[in-house]
Amino acid sequence: MIKTISWKNNKVVFIDQRVLPAAEKYVTCASYRQVIAAIKNLTVRGAPAIGVAAAFAAALGALKLCDLTPDKYRQKFFAICEEINQARPTARNLTWALERMKKRFALVHDLPPRRITAELIKEAKCIYKEDIAINRKIGKNGARLIAHHDNILTHCNAGALATAGYGTALGVIRAAKAQGKKIHVYVDETRPVLQGARLTAWELKKEKIPFTLITDNMAGFLMSRRRIDKIIVGADRIAANGDTANKIGTYSLAVLAKEHGVPFYVAAPLSTIDVGIKSGEKIPIEERDTWEVTRVQGRSIVPKGTKVYNPAFDVTPENYITAIVTEQGILKKPYIAAVRRAHQGVKN
Repeated sequence: MIKTISWKNNKVVFIDQRVLPAAEKYVTCASYRQVIAAIKNLTVRGAPAIGVAAAFAAALGALKLCDLTPDKYRQKFFAICEEINQARPTARNLTWALERMKKRFALVHDLPPRRITAELIKEAKCIYKEDIAINRKIGKNGARLIAHHDNILTHCNAGALATAGYGTALGVIRAAKAQGKKIHVYVDETRPVLQGARLTAWELKKEKIPFTLITDNMAGFLMSRRRIDKIIVGADRIAANGDTANKIGTYSLAVLAKEHGVPFYVAAPLSTIDVGIKSGEKIPIEERDTWEVTRVQGRSIVPKGTKVYNPAFDVTPENYITAIVTEQGILKKPYIAAVRRAHQGVKN
């Protein structure tokens, strides 16, 4: 299994996704601020992976608090969590993981500081292990939707690299292949940072899953020629009504899919669903640096002084989504009721 992130000797180790597929390098972070930098500069990316990284970052911060008084420990730990929480605003799992770390702190706050830190490290490791197990459940649930000889389109990277391991959208594809289904994947290159071309293609090649790379603006043509049977993507944040924020370009695919009668699925853990946000209108959309658009592989591709708008995500309204695949089953409309049942532990 691809090692996206790990905790080793009180440090956090990431595979450096900025340099894939040209090189397989690893980055070691010894402080929570180094992890924040890794999240911001896309060394690590994908909502579930960012959530695990945030938990590990909080644990790294706690390692430096062992000599403080209980009140100072709490004050400093919560300040560290708030600093981490600002790293990427759209990814729901970032906030979710930090909320869980703070809840764990509340349960153990009366222990000696070193014991508190040990408990926080333990909790971060649990979040890591649970993410892999959850992804496998998502894969198993979603594989029911995949038929023999399906041609599946995916956008961006929602694989092992976007999680602690295995993947969400690619987890469904992995599980279908493991069941012996002969499938083929169309991979959107995913401008501007090419996560599809660089990362999804790299994962599928490692897994020996047949795939074809296309540019983002080819998808509609393929649908019109009936060469795509299903679309499956991941998610960075899902509102309570099912509206889904994902990599920019996802909304366009969903509109095209509905026009051509192609099922459009979202695969994500329940931790990505933000029940505190009623609809996609309230989901914060991160805007990233202009150089991501103006440069490719370090080379400028535009005239000097060109204005750029670079939102990292868009929001797909729930009416374009056929179903949402989670660890609790396949959620179908109306999503508000389905999400409520899933959070209550009722399988869909």
